[in-house]
Amino acid sequence: MRHFITILLVLISAAHSLYAQDISRQEEKKRQIEEEIALIDKQLDANRDKREQSLNTLLLTRRKMEARQKLIDRLDDDIASYNRSIADAGARIKHLNARLDTLRKYHEDMILSAYKTRDNKVWFMYILASKDLNQGLRRWTYLKNISESIRLQASQIQDTERELQEEKLRLENLKAGSVATRTERQKEKNTLAAEEKKMNSMVVQLTKNEKSLKKELQQKQKEVERLNKEIERILAEAVRQQNSGEGPKVDYALSAKFGENKGRLPWPVQNGVVIQKFGQTYHPVFKNLKMPYNNGINISSPAGSNATAVFDGVVKQV
Repeated sequence: MRHFITILLVLISAAHSLYAQDISRQEEKKRQIEEEIALIDKQLDANRDKREQSLNTLLLTRRKMEARQKLIDRLDDDIASYNRSIADAGARIKHLNARLDTLRKYHEDMILSAYKTRDNKVWFMYILASKDLNQGLRRWTYLKNISESIRLQASQIQDTERELQEEKLRLENLKAGSVATRTERQKEKNTLAAEEKKMNSMVVQLTKNEKSLKKELQQKQKEVERLNKEIERILAEAVRQQNSGEGPKVDYALSAKFGENKGRLPWPVQNGVVIQKFGQTYHPVFKNLKMPYNNGINISSPAGSNATAVFDGVVKQV
């Protein structure tokens, strides 16, 4: 079963020992309450027939559905691209067919003209009938090159026919790719529907929780929020004393370095999924139930995974 890894990094270099002790005590109380919350969750799980229908599974299922929807959106983009390419290929084939018809008609006319003038005497009389020397020269050049023109025209026809066949093959491949993509999309849609049905089933089971457990969970969550605020108060007091010169000096270089790496911090586990983001969130089933304000992020990873530090500092909670 996957487990949660919540990492809270608090960067206060050379903090006064008194504040460190206060924070440690508050963190210990918070840890104890969170253990109680975990125990309540286990009790809630005990009221469900299936172990996999846990809050963690629900969150993971939702994240998986979000990822699958992104995949479906990507497939939709691919299908749209296929449709555009198929339309372009169809227009190209239409153009090549029209060009091929024109070339064939012109080629037939040239062959017919050559056939009519195949007799050398006719060619000779055609040249002698010229009005002047220039016209005779042009007629002689035309008759001389007519066979070459026919050959070149035939070559153009062959090239166009080959290009047309290649375009038709490309069109068939595009259609096959489009069909395969549509099939894959439908498969993903079916899987998404099955996952949504499973998630709805889990939600139904979760909504059957006993009111007393839900009430107790709310109370514990309020206590966690109170402790979070107390920790923030202690940290704010430390900053105030630092600014007023009453406390020890802060390592501003380290703080600046942390700020510069915002958005570029490494992943703390090799494999994991963020199932709860930073800040205020709500219970995934009980929509009006606020979860404790999250000072970090919740990552679900396989049991036994190693968590590594993402920056210089102190790991306050795991």
